Amino acid sequence: MGKNKKKLSGVFAPVATPFRSDELALDALRFNLKKLNETELAGYLALGSNAEFRSLTDAEQIQVLEVFAEEKGDKVVMVGTGCESTAQTIEKSKLACEMGFDYASVLTPCYFPKQIDGAALKRHYERIADSIEIPVLLYNAPGFTGMSIPPQTVLELAKHPNIVGMKDSSPEGPAGLLARLDPAEDFHVLAGSANFMYPCLHLGAAGGVVSVANFVPCPCSYLYQLFTEGRYDEAKELHCRISRLNQAVSGLWGVAGVKAAMDITGFRAGLPRPPLTAVTADDARRIKQQIVNEGFMSG
Repeated sequence: MGKNKKKLSGVFAPVATPFRSDELALDALRFNLKKLNETELAGYLALGSNAEFRSLTDAEQIQVLEVFAEEKGDKVVMVGTGCESTAQTIEKSKLACEMGFDYASVLTPCYFPKQIDGAALKRHYERIADSIEIPVLLYNAPGFTGMSIPPQTVLELAKHPNIVGMKDSSPEGPAGLLARLDPAEDFHVLAGSANFMYPCLHLGAAGGVVSVANFVPCPCSYLYQLFTEGRYDEAKELHCRISRLNQAVSGLWGVAGVKAAMDITGFRAGLPRPPLTAVTADDARRIKQQIVNEGFMSG
């Protein structure tokens, strides 16, 4: 029998956390989730990088998760549970399980990178996977953490029955890893950027967790549909448009750009939490123009 991988395919939005006057805007989060629920997205990543999870208190993180639990509908929800210690991560992952979520997305610890090698990461992830009931997704994001899970470590962890996949946000993407994975392991790789999600689908990726899905969710899910239907010429053209938009928004301004684009396209995101700063009015106009240029909204 294969691993438990409930709907671990398609496009997922790493949902942003709305703020108003530097406080959680939970009503805006509810609005955004209701709007996203009307799309064909496979689901969501809660408390990921785009959610500014490092800027949330423990109590605020629970408040955010409570909204997800109430508003997720039939969508699959992964919860970012990675902490600096194995014990902390297990505790947070158990909470995600108790609240009814589907996966624990576990970012690598990163404060002591010189002391954390592949063997240490392997022990870390195996202990987490052995200690919780919901499946574990490895989360590789060296741009944020300054360290990457060694490919050989990933291949070894892929054999664990409760480690079902990985979100890979490394700059080069998961193409090299996909070529080395044994299909028999039933290990699902999700691309962490719209820049390489479509090429990775051709190499065996299960889908993607991409920031642009926060503000152009329908084109993102349609790209996956085109791929599954074998309509590759149409898919490639749409991929190029989405990728250009991603580079012009998230690539240049990160979370601040994503939030500006969300506000422009009818979602409610507000400002990033300090010390992050919002984009300027001129930059917001450029973002809007790029969205228009790619055909995702009228001018």
